Amino acid sequence: MVQAYILIQTEVGKAHAVAEVISEVPGVIKAEDVTGPYDVIVRAEAASVDDLGRLVVAQVQRVPGITRTLTCPVVNL
Repeated sequence: MVQAYILIQTEVGKAHAVAEVISEVPGVIKAEDVTGPYDVIVRAEAASVDDLGRLVVAQVQRVPGITRTLTCPVVNL
């Protein structure tokens, strides 16, 4: 399994709605609205890096209200 944090910027006032929608996406472990340069932080998992990419591009980025994402894969050193 590959896990990642997905940092999301949203349109003004859309963070909570975006987090609610994303929390229902298969592969998403948790989605929370936060303060700071990002509005929502998501913890997600997938079977491979390619599957993770498909999750982000095909499902997460299509949620209305998202303006930018940054995917940070978790590494175990």
